[in-house]
Amino acid sequence: MSGLTLWLGYLALGGIAGTLAGLFGIGGGLIIVPALVFAFDLQGVVPEVSMHLAVGTSLATIVVTGASSAWGHYRRGSVHRTWFLALLPGLMLGAIAGVFVAGNLSGGRLGTLFGIFMLLVAARMLLGVRPRPGRLTPGRGVMMLAGVVIGAVSALFGIGGGTLSVPWLSRSGATMTQAVGTSSVCGLPIALFGAATFIIVGWQAPGLPPGALGYVMWPAFLGIVLASVPCARLGVWLAHRLPGRLLRLAFAALLAGVGLKFLL
Repeated sequence: MSGLTLWLGYLALGGIAGTLAGLFGIGGGLIIVPALVFAFDLQGVVPEVSMHLAVGTSLATIVVTGASSAWGHYRRGSVHRTWFLALLPGLMLGAIAGVFVAGNLSGGRLGTLFGIFMLLVAARMLLGVRPRPGRLTPGRGVMMLAGVVIGAVSALFGIGGGTLSVPWLSRSGATMTQAVGTSSVCGLPIALFGAATFIIVGWQAPGLPPGALGYVMWPAFLGIVLASVPCARLGVWLAHRLPGRLLRLAFAALLAGVGLKFLL
């Protein structure tokens, strides 16, 4: 496969991930990770590192793509700073721990766990499950523990954390606007610490392809970042013009199919 073909493929992947993220309000990692695994297989990357490389690269892209969203929410005052600061230590520790867990799993086992996670997300979308508002008013210790769980699971699967943090914040008493805004900021330390740890854990790992630094593939990172940010705006535009329920069901079916592919 030529270098030009790879670059075009990475740009296309970034465009698709950004569009879907804007369209459905989800993190692009759910699309980027399986697509990168497929792309790395086409490149001949050995299975022992392809899954780890996909997850690490996905987290690296979220550092950049998530920053724009986080800044926008912060400027609109939808970030609950007290809750974010309470979650922050746990998010950082959890992200590092999640990467070390991933580093001790084989590519096959990590892929199986990712497939199960995809099926759970697909089931939630198919059932139309939405976060339930509540008033838990958790203390700092509970918030930190929640941050550890959110950070660990998110770093393990290469996602920004919104799948877990939005329901938690909503149950903690946040409005949906606050939950989404605060979650977008929470994704940055997860992605930053997770990607950095993936570089360290994968440093000089056997079987890494050219262009990889640890478990981050920089050509893929650049291509995805360049295309995903403008295409996220396209996704938001489409979300206001297309039938949301039908699209949600179609996307859930896609996630379920990809999840089953990882399990079979």
